[in-house]
Amino acid sequence: MSDITREQVEHLAGLSRIALTDEEIESLTTELSAIVDAIATVSEAVGDDVPATSHPVPLANVTRADVEGATLSHAEAFAGAPSHDGERFRVSAILGEEQ
Repeated sequence: MSDITREQVEHLAGLSRIALTDEEIESLTTELSAIVDAIATVSEAVGDDVPATSHPVPLANVTRADVEGATLSHAEAFAGAPSHDGERFRVSAILGEEQ
């Protein structure tokens, strides 16, 4: 088992600016020791012939071709708009005086 001490946990808590109770310090001392031991076990299994990976399964973005399609005319786009000037939608101002 690794040698994580109470003082090391208190030091890490101080660096992290986390207030810990005595019970939390004792618990974290045991838990951090277990974590360090688990990492050491994994490190023993890894040899020079095992490449480093960031993900166990290769990932690729799924994309589709950007195909131009049918678009709305101005009249169709403005058909459901509460207010427009024929070229732009009219909306309330979000800065300044309310309308």
